[in-house]
Amino acid sequence: MKFHIIIEANNSHLKIAELARLAESYGMAGVWASNMHDSRDPFINFVEAARTTDTIKLGPVAVSPYELHPLKMANALLTLNEISGGRAQIGVGAGDGGTSTAMGIKAERRVTAARECTEIIEQAATGEPVTYKGSMYNVMYYHSSWVTQPSPDVFVCAGGPQMIKSSAKYAQGIFVGDHLPHHVARINETIKSEQLSIGRDATDFRLLNFWAWHVKEDQEAARAEARIWLAMRATPWPQFYHQDILPKEDMQVVYDNIMDINQAFYKRDPNITSVSKDILDRLVDQCSATSAIKDIGHEIDRIKKFEAAGLTDIALRLYDKPEDSIKLIGEQVMPAFSDSANKSAV
Repeated sequence: MKFHIIIEANNSHLKIAELARLAESYGMAGVWASNMHDSRDPFINFVEAARTTDTIKLGPVAVSPYELHPLKMANALLTLNEISGGRAQIGVGAGDGGTSTAMGIKAERRVTAARECTEIIEQAATGEPVTYKGSMYNVMYYHSSWVTQPSPDVFVCAGGPQMIKSSAKYAQGIFVGDHLPHHVARINETIKSEQLSIGRDATDFRLLNFWAWHVKEDQEAARAEARIWLAMRATPWPQFYHQDILPKEDMQVVYDNIMDINQAFYKRDPNITSVSKDILDRLVDQCSATSAIKDIGHEIDRIKKFEAAGLTDIALRLYDKPEDSIKLIGEQVMPAFSDSANKSAV
């Protein structure tokens, strides 16, 4: 199991570099920053980290071809890759979330958009001339002759079944979000089936899962932070294939009060009075890490279940006091896994 962290997109370049150096000191595999429509630029913001680290991978997730043409996405990624000495990574997403919504752009033909974007980036990374004629995106007269570094890691951010089936056939890896171990097991079986159907040798294929990390000194503090951020999870939104986390009647209460859950995020208020605290606590316990530090073994056991289900990498989204979380993960979680898997030269 390889460990990554996902940090707040609005950290300064100096803060990101500081956190990246700390994560690297524990042998973590990668640092990601969420690509938000109103945050600092996720490529430029990694430059200082790229300059002051040696082994850890760095990059944004998820970047959509609806907001940035694949040609320009390739340029930004390959520039970061050059500065970092071949350690750039990216999660390509084709959803209609924050950025495309803020730009008034409707995401259409998502499966095709993600595939063509990924293909263009990977061709650009070779340093050879590129002419690409897709059904959505075209590239002409492109030659990144300045490219000398190994190709960056390019993952497809997939949630729905069609995106997972499609990207299993061409992507280096798939980045899913907020999935429980039994969800990961189902996804892994789908990936294997699709790859078998085309005879793909996917020995090095990687499957990552975004997982919210709220572990605190006491469980109530952990759950309170998780409730604030619940609207950002896929869990309370019925279109995201997570309906089996709680009993059907409890999930319906969550769905019926989604706007209150959303408001809790904008107000940074953990008190969502329209949904019982019992339901909320059981929900956040299931869909994120909400243990007290003294019960960290529960989270280690769950990550081992992820690994057994086929997850190769876990990306832990950090919130308040990220330095404390990095130290906790590095000192108490990672040692429970194979030393060889946690070396950051990946």
